[in-house]
Amino acid sequence: MFIFAVAALFVAMTLVLIRLFAGPTVYDRVLAANSFGTHTVLFIGALGFLNGRPDFMDVAMIYALVNFISTIAVLKFFRYRSLGDAGLIKSAKKTAQPKPSNKSGKKAQL
Repeated sequence: MFIFAVAALFVAMTLVLIRLFAGPTVYDRVLAANSFGTHTVLFIGALGFLNGRPDFMDVAMIYALVNFISTIAVLKFFRYRSLGDAGLIKSAKKTAQPKPSNKSGKKAQL
């Protein structure tokens, strides 16, 4: 039964890889990479069960955590073009502009 599950996971991973390379947009490719990581976690867990090695689940959980964090980081990079805090960058640009010195909006002449 689990051998069939591992074979089905392998086929699903192959289809996701095809989607990863043929995705029309960047977000489709990121989604396919995340799905491939999830399938890999399931594959590691199923192989651990088949081999009688429960310590594979620890490896699968760490891989799932790394997969989740890397997906969030990649999506944040594609949205803001930086991994820094976008809110701080926008507020710093607003405060760096000089304010007019009088009510008419013109600069005071010396």
